[in-house]
Amino acid sequence: MMPATITYETIEDTVKQALPRFGVDSSRGTREATFEELDLDSLDIAELSQIIEDDYGVRLTSDDLGSLESIDDTIQLVLSRIP
Repeated sequence: MMPATITYETIEDTVKQALPRFGVDSSRGTREATFEELDLDSLDIAELSQIIEDDYGVRLTSDDLGSLESIDDTIQLVLSRIP
């Protein structure tokens, strides 16, 4: 179910809550954290994009995923795509 108001913080919370699925402690999920630092591979990032699509209705393409390097990059991209 999509939150009534989608903010940077709501997306950040979604990403942080997803991190344990990938074996990453959510406390490591700072805005500046890169996927490389968090040891997330392309499959993990693809799964994260599915969570984002399910929660926010924002589809990220494979080109999008290839350009994402950090949690902040991901949040900014999602925000830019919300209708």
